[in-house]
Amino acid sequence: MERKKFRFRKAVNDIPLNYKFSLIYIIGVLLPIIIINLVFLDRISDLIKSREQQNLEISLERARKDIQDFIEGGVAVSYTLSSDKNLYELLERRYGNMIEFYDTFDEQLRDRMNSYMPVNNQLERITVFTNNDSIVSGSNYQVITDKVRESEWYKQFSAANKHMFLAAYQMSTAPNVASNAPYLSVIERMDVYSSLNTYEKLLRIDLDLSKIYDIIIREKDYLSLYLVNGQDEIIMSAQSGYQRGTKDPYPVFELQDDERKEDIHIVPVGGASYIKSWRIIGVTQGERIAQAILEIRIYAGILASIVTLLTTAFLYVMLRSYNYRVKRLSRHMQKVTNEKFDLIQIDEGQDEIGDLIHNFNRMTTKINSLINDVYKLEIQKNNLEMERVRAELNFLQSQMNPHFLFNTLNAILVVCTKNNYSDVTDIIKSLSKLLRRLLSWKEDLVTLEEEMTFIEMYLKIEKFRFRDKFDYQFEIDEQSLQYKIPKLSMQPLVENSCKHGLQAIEGLGIIKVKTEIEDSRLQVTISDNGKGIEPSQLKEILFNVQNEEASSGTNIGIRNVYRRLELYYEDQVRFEISSVPNEGTVVTFGIPLKLLERKNS
Repeated sequence: MERKKFRFRKAVNDIPLNYKFSLIYIIGVLLPIIIINLVFLDRISDLIKSREQQNLEISLERARKDIQDFIEGGVAVSYTLSSDKNLYELLERRYGNMIEFYDTFDEQLRDRMNSYMPVNNQLERITVFTNNDSIVSGSNYQVITDKVRESEWYKQFSAANKHMFLAAYQMSTAPNVASNAPYLSVIERMDVYSSLNTYEKLLRIDLDLSKIYDIIIREKDYLSLYLVNGQDEIIMSAQSGYQRGTKDPYPVFELQDDERKEDIHIVPVGGASYIKSWRIIGVTQGERIAQAILEIRIYAGILASIVTLLTTAFLYVMLRSYNYRVKRLSRHMQKVTNEKFDLIQIDEGQDEIGDLIHNFNRMTTKINSLINDVYKLEIQKNNLEMERVRAELNFLQSQMNPHFLFNTLNAILVVCTKNNYSDVTDIIKSLSKLLRRLLSWKEDLVTLEEEMTFIEMYLKIEKFRFRDKFDYQFEIDEQSLQYKIPKLSMQPLVENSCKHGLQAIEGLGIIKVKTEIEDSRLQVTISDNGKGIEPSQLKEILFNVQNEEASSGTNIGIRNVYRRLELYYEDQVRFEISSVPNEGTVVTFGIPLKLLERKNS
């Protein structure tokens, strides 16, 4: 037993530490995560199926009750009207002529039906039919003619031989219309009073199909609902709707091949005789449960991936901390054998490996100090002195170039002054100031006043270059001069106007620089009367300026200005370029004042 234990311990000790960490991660972290997720997904799937089944039952019962309430509302109005004795008497009366009927209609019949409509919004129309031919057909009152007897609803009511009947049928809305419109009506025979039954009287209440359709559509996320009559005809469904617009008969509900019996839910609309055979059939949206399970699996997968990623990253950091320092220690030990006593210049840490590195550095330092004699120290000292002298020479040489340039400019300036070359003298002064300003500018933010001074020196040089073909104008708001902007934010735009806008035109080229405070923003505008930019080229320029991945080598100055403004002020800066060919170009940028620093603030 002791021998086996010893062998097992030896086998474990022989495994490299990298593999040990990996095994700890796989067995101690990754495997439990996988097992827990599998068990969790199985349990959650069962809970989702149970919850969805309850939702389906609730949805089906909710739809059934609402549809029944709509129908029962129409039935209640029908009962009320069929019990109205005064209505019976008016319908039984023989009218001598149309005028007599219209007088009665205006006084007693006109608003009798319409009074029920506002409080019963599920009703679309109420119509009374009678074979009293002294009544004039119109509005809510119709005479039973041969055409009425040939209508679908009348035939269904007669065949049913019931006192009250719920009929679904199609009927043309106009004589010359080829298509039919669907109807759902509560039909009742008005024969409550035996003494007032001289004429046949029928009451037809048309229900608003859109209200019932809204109920069916409302539940479509849970079930595909079908309203089916006693002949298994689909009166309404979420798929086909109810506005059929054809003369085709209602389709018959049949179970599809891909639908299982457990996916079909059937409930009667109500228990009354007139709707007893009507049913609501709900077909389960199988993909809904599958989608819910898929979503929870995706969620669990993402969660497991995040946990795995975090633990992997944590293990990598821990392992790298060990591996990197051990390898550095091993390499430096190898150098000691070659008489190289370099120190390990890393963060040692305070763990066991850190102690080893610290002790190694102390050991190599002591060994190195014993080996290095005076000769080696002297050689090293001489080498260091030579390096110092070389560094000083490089520094002096780096100062010499701009110093030489300024001396040369001063010499040219003296000669021009002696010979009274006033134009050349001014331009050399401007160039000298410009170069000194470029070398002395250390801050990245400068006042607008400093920027304008720099631009004026640059434009003087350009004026000297172009002579009478070039001029410039400044419109400067004094309040704007104290605000700070990134240096050289305006000069590249002015340079572009000189280089691309004015060189190719004939006549006087003018550059205008304008600054103002408007709508709590600092507005800077550079415009020229140059050759302008074609619309397609302007579109390409705007794309290159605003697209970081644009590889074009043109428009670098404008793009650099836009990028710097964007880095400082993010999306708060407004940068616009507008141009008309042969008329000129205007570049404008505006910065909110609240983002700008002020001089001496």
